[in-house]
Amino acid sequence: MDCCAPSNNTEAIKTECPSCGEKGKNVQLITLKSLLKSSAIEIIEPENSYVFCSNPACSIVYFSGNYSQTFVENDIKVQVYQKNQSTDVPVCYCFDWTRERLLQSVGSDPKPAEQIKSHVQAGRCGCEVNNPQGACCLGNVNVFLRGLKEV
Repeated sequence: MDCCAPSNNTEAIKTECPSCGEKGKNVQLITLKSLLKSSAIEIIEPENSYVFCSNPACSIVYFSGNYSQTFVENDIKVQVYQKNQSTDVPVCYCFDWTRERLLQSVGSDPKPAEQIKSHVQAGRCGCEVNNPQGACCLGNVNVFLRGLKEV
């Protein structure tokens, strides 16, 4: 499966976070299996569908579509870009583009987004197992870089 291709999952599940009420995004079970700490993996209910909450103010990272389970930042092996504003947090998990590295690359050539896009097109990304949101990181990189231009 191409991590940067749209998902065909059309299963109806609740996508509003039980804590903050914001709409989350469906993630594959492989994302949770890859990124949850072992103590959290031991309680996954594989028959459930899971959703990622990107709200920075909310402690929940994943919740099940039937609300029977939630996982918070402490359950995750990596820092979550959307929930942690530190400069050493990855924006692109596959190719280790942190906020700091992106800041340092401003004005360089080739541009980070171009480099990442080239890797994605070559089939090198693994966002579904590296990125907590379970989807391509390139959108986050572009939004972050656009934000730098506005400052």
